[in-house]
Amino acid sequence: MAETKLEWMVIYDVRDPKRWRKVYKLLRGYGQRLQYSVFKCQLSDRQLQRLRWQLEQRLDAVDSLLLVGLCGTCVERVVARNRPESWGDDGQGVLFKIV
Repeated sequence: MAETKLEWMVIYDVRDPKRWRKVYKLLRGYGQRLQYSVFKCQLSDRQLQRLRWQLEQRLDAVDSLLLVGLCGTCVERVVARNRPESWGDDGQGVLFKIV
């Protein structure tokens, strides 16, 4: 039986360009890049723990990492928009969504 996978947003701020590239290359193998330092990944619990361990090997104390678990409803509401005029009301009471 396959492991259940959940969506995760991985957001990072890495101070050193060398370390940033290492983190970027690692995350490319796990998910989809949405913005400069933001990835959306579909991970099982085992993959999440492995990713966390691998990130700890690459990050320094001055770097920041945020892992945000997304429920099914949250995943549906993630919208990427790049023009201010497209930020209007989407009919769901949300003015805009930042991804």
